[in-house]
Amino acid sequence: MKILAINTGGSSFKYQLFDMEAERTLVKGNCENVGAEGCFIAHICRDAETGNEKEIVKRGIKTCEDALKTLILLLTDREYGVVNDINEIAAIGHRVVQGADLYSDPVSIDEEVTRNIGELADLAPVHNLASASVISCCMVAFTGIPEVAVFDTAFHSTIPDYAYMFGLPYRYYEKYKIRKYGFHGISHRYVSQKYSDLLGRSLKELKIVSCHLGDGCSVTAIDGGRSVETSMGFTPLDGLLMGTRSGTLDPSVVTYLMKKEGLSSDQMEEILNKESGYLGLSGLASDSRVIVDAAIDGNELANLVLKMQSHRIKKYIGGYAAVMNGLDALLFTGGIGENSYFTRELVCADMDFFLLELDEKLNMETNSGCRRISKGGSKDIWVIPTNEEWVIAKETRNLLLGVS
Repeated sequence: MKILAINTGGSSFKYQLFDMEAERTLVKGNCENVGAEGCFIAHICRDAETGNEKEIVKRGIKTCEDALKTLILLLTDREYGVVNDINEIAAIGHRVVQGADLYSDPVSIDEEVTRNIGELADLAPVHNLASASVISCCMVAFTGIPEVAVFDTAFHSTIPDYAYMFGLPYRYYEKYKIRKYGFHGISHRYVSQKYSDLLGRSLKELKIVSCHLGDGCSVTAIDGGRSVETSMGFTPLDGLLMGTRSGTLDPSVVTYLMKKEGLSSDQMEEILNKESGYLGLSGLASDSRVIVDAAIDGNELANLVLKMQSHRIKKYIGGYAAVMNGLDALLFTGGIGENSYFTRELVCADMDFFLLELDEKLNMETNSGCRRISKGGSKDIWVIPTNEEWVIAKETRNLLLGVS
């Protein structure tokens, strides 16, 4: 069985086509700037003779529809493809960021589901509209192939009510379902299970803090394989600093700024989601690599950003250890978590109270695989590259086969 997993972001999507029986990736790639100028697809497959990866880049793509037509051509290409006919693909699985209380499990996609995903965009403004658009285009481009939605929020449906409720009048929860939902659930689920598999221990025995650090960032407490707390809240804006998102702040700051600057709610939302975080604080960039380089070169604002971020992450680690009444492992994943030794170093500094100590040499290694980076005698600190597409593909297959 071949499953195509599509992981849609705000203006991009990643994809992998899996052979589910062999549990291997056949091809993978990403499409950047979907529906905008400069859109391109970078498509990677393996050379049949050498076994080495080879890449082809397709540019000049105008729309989301064009992007998916191009993907079909690549998947069936004689040199860069792996299927003779697109109908060899059994199903397509989509990552959807926000399912709210409508969807706590994967679901087969129809027009109603697509409409609901779009209507939930108020709770994930950067992501859900993009997902609804890609899904709609897929239904046209991949006519007749079943499609499945896998929700980031589903993993966090186990968070108890006393942790997901806000201190607002209860009528707003009843009327609008205002509560913590949590995000990056697919990633947190993958890395916690991967860590369990690597150790050969049941996930039910483990207390894990998982740090997904990328352009979007979140920390999750995973107790016995269940999410019990997470840093993102009602929307993906809450919690840690992010590339362009503010993270947690006093709610009065929002109303204060709106009054002082004469801002509308849409303008304020734009500032919080697209002008804040690393970019807004540093004035340099949303890319953490730029921030780290600038901090090393002595830029004070870049240094402040990194100190603020590591301080926030430490608070979550400590708080979540208390919530779980223990801690077995600290996991880093996501583009920053996997690749920035400097960020991991700042987060883990002075954490010996929790018996967390980095091995400096192991932390500096550039090995891209799963690896332990803690000293002997320390509790486990691991880097585990995430693979959301694999979870999406597995959930899609299980739904098709009726496997729970």
